[in-house]
Amino acid sequence: MTPPKLSIIIPVFQNLLGLKKSIESIKNQIFKDYEVWIIDGGSDLDTQNYLSTLEKPFYYQSRVDKGIYDAMNKGIQLAKGDWLYFLGSDDVLFDENSLNTVFCNTPIKAASIIAGKVVYSGSQPAFIYNAKKKVKEVFWSNFMWIRNGLHHQSTFYKKEIFETVKYNLKYPVLADYWLNLYLFKHGFSCKVVHAIIAKCSTDGISKSGDWTIYKEEINLKIALSNKVLKPLFYCIAKIKYSFRKRLHDS
Repeated sequence: MTPPKLSIIIPVFQNLLGLKKSIESIKNQIFKDYEVWIIDGGSDLDTQNYLSTLEKPFYYQSRVDKGIYDAMNKGIQLAKGDWLYFLGSDDVLFDENSLNTVFCNTPIKAASIIAGKVVYSGSQPAFIYNAKKKVKEVFWSNFMWIRNGLHHQSTFYKKEIFETVKYNLKYPVLADYWLNLYLFKHGFSCKVVHAIIAKCSTDGISKSGDWTIYKEEINLKIALSNKVLKPLFYCIAKIKYSFRKRLHDS
């Protein structure tokens, strides 16, 4: 059988309502050349019953895992598509044209990565410097060393990338940032699409503003560069943490 153009991987644990919304947004797509792998971390019986009703091209695996990025790595192993896309179970594709815009209206032959925008919703502020801003722009430049220029709900990766690298489980919250910074450092090409791909929640742990997240950011940057730069990365993290704390306290 000819492999699908796209494999969509959805990690989920105890979020049946969100999962249903994510799946419905995929079913509504004009573009249909995809498979979907739902990687469930061993959710309750209601979730299992729902998963068992799904039909091709929706597939699932349900077993205990070590967190979201372990689930995503398992999805990578199962995926057969030329491109991989990771959608959170709290998130949905922006509209029925989201995948069509990427795979039918964009020249992508030379790219290893395709990235667009996301629009945020939820109780947490999306940005540390602007509480009212909702849309995350995309960039692929040296500014990646300051903050992540891609959002994994609006990023598509060539499957072949994962033949040599996977999500690093040393970084339980920011392994997506680690991966993107690793790919940027090693010269992978990224095609920027100036369109909103997905609607994303801000209620996840990465938006909580906890200092442990910024410590994780410091450590992943050092691992990909040099310990000499630790004071610089610490200062950047401290500034970002201060902005986030000010937003939460206001």
